[in-house]
Amino acid sequence: MNSTDMIHKNIRISGRVQGVGFRYAARNMASLLGIKGYVRNLSNGDVYIEAEGIRVQMDEFIAWCRQGPPRARVEKKEISDEELCDYQEFIVK
Repeated sequence: MNSTDMIHKNIRISGRVQGVGFRYAARNMASLLGIKGYVRNLSNGDVYIEAEGIRVQMDEFIAWCRQGPPRARVEKKEISDEELCDYQEFIVK
């Protein structure tokens, strides 16, 4: 596998991640990097992201997710590899 291979990650982020603009900041960052997929709030207060893109771009997106937007406080990240879904855009659900 090389740096241009498409990959898919499911990302679950815990901490102070709702009410701080996390979903919209994630959409903006994904857009900047050419990442496709979606982000949504979960009822337990976590944020869930399905994202796919080229490995080097995904590495940068995941690095951003470890911090989030300025008002967020990321305490825990769970990241897993999944099969590609061929998303056409990145949306906020």
